[in-house]
Amino acid sequence: MDSERPLKRPRLASLQENVQPAPADTYPESPWDHLSSPYPLADYYNTSPAVNTSDPFQSPAASWTQDGFSQDPGYLASQEKLRCILFSLANSTAPTRVSSPDIGQVKRSEPIPSLRPQSEQRGELQPSLSSGRRIEYLKNYVAEIAPWLDMFDSNCTFRQQVPVLARTFPPLSYAMLAISARQIERKNGVRNWFDSLELYQEAIRRLSPLLQLRDPKIVAACVLLCCLEMMSARAQDWRRHLEGCAALFDAFGIHGFSKGLLQAVFWCYARMDLCGALISDGTQTTLLHPSKWLPEGCRPEDAHRLFQSVKSPDMHANYAVYLCVKATELVSDRTKFVELGEDNGCTPDRFSARWMTLWNDLQYWLSERPSELLPVQTVNRKPFPHILFVHWAAISSTQLYHTACILLLKMMPKGIRLPRSPTLFALWHARRICGISLANPHQGHTSEHEEIIRLIQSIEAETGWGTCWRIRDLEIAWGCSIRHEPAVSRQ
Repeated sequence: MDSERPLKRPRLASLQENVQPAPADTYPESPWDHLSSPYPLADYYNTSPAVNTSDPFQSPAASWTQDGFSQDPGYLASQEKLRCILFSLANSTAPTRVSSPDIGQVKRSEPIPSLRPQSEQRGELQPSLSSGRRIEYLKNYVAEIAPWLDMFDSNCTFRQQVPVLARTFPPLSYAMLAISARQIERKNGVRNWFDSLELYQEAIRRLSPLLQLRDPKIVAACVLLCCLEMMSARAQDWRRHLEGCAALFDAFGIHGFSKGLLQAVFWCYARMDLCGALISDGTQTTLLHPSKWLPEGCRPEDAHRLFQSVKSPDMHANYAVYLCVKATELVSDRTKFVELGEDNGCTPDRFSARWMTLWNDLQYWLSERPSELLPVQTVNRKPFPHILFVHWAAISSTQLYHTACILLLKMMPKGIRLPRSPTLFALWHARRICGISLANPHQGHTSEHEEIIRLIQSIEAETGWGTCWRIRDLEIAWGCSIRHEPAVSRQ
């Protein structure tokens, strides 16, 4: 299936006939200049991973509080302050659109409020880092954080452009350092103190006096801080951490085709919003309604034309994100209609028509992939196929295609009749999702369950993002307990 390219998509009209119904500014000081720390850098690399040896695969509530960060009173107060900042920005009566800065042609357009925090005026100590640790955080941001933020962005906005903007915009620079520090703390199991907390708090303090600037760099800083919160929070709380950014994008009219920095920032946020919808077990779609992902006035049926008009592998990958969101929307609408009696128009006939249209859109997405998103090797072996890609966006976007198909197949209308194909089996899609993640030189294992457990462990150990809490859910679904050992991150 992956190695062949089916026929191109027919025109939308014929398909539907066959379906049932602010510029960067100069600041007097750079945040890189006053950083020193009482903690030796080696502390980060002498700490074992934060794993509960008695039961490393515990519930989200337990696993996410073990390092104390998300329960720290200072963090909770600062997180609420950031939330207020985001909603204040969203509810502002100032003009509601911001434009992306042109890197290399920066001008000062508005007077800049003092960036000196009140705490400095009171003589309180500011977060400080040694030069060595600061460099480690910056290197880690470039090597570990930026690549997954730029996963669907060949322009590498977070790796190349954001650090340039951050040098003259302290809130953004502190946000970069904070998320990098937090990722290292999560990955290496630091439990008792947090550079990331001080840097997170300082980023928020620096944002407070800038609320009226309508600067795209503020949006970028807020999204980075949202990423930090998502990394630190229980999965069940993700939506709360996304609400502020969703309100901000809605109020400012930022969408998936905003161009430049704002477009890159939007799709970074969008993937997090999708994650929140996917873990809701079919009860919710994204906080930012899918209609807000497109330019104002664009209809859902225009989405394919709009994405295809960009002629970009990145945007084709983003189209997979959008289609997966549409799948969560359809599943959520149908669930609420059937189980909650919500009058949302998702009647059986309307549901079948929407299901068929979206299913066809997904298959056309697969057939229309540009060459950059095609696998360079596919080997059908057990327990999972080996599917190797060279383009980063191809990896995740293809997995999202399979995820969306699984969502639809779980709720396939009884009256739908499609030609027999492997794509009609949810297990086929699930195995390919695992096969894409496991495409590397090591030999496979004899048990699919053991392999999935190891994959989940490796994701948490390598990235710092909590995934092991889902193992318990899998064991319940499988009806058995799988032998496993705590994951150990590679140094």
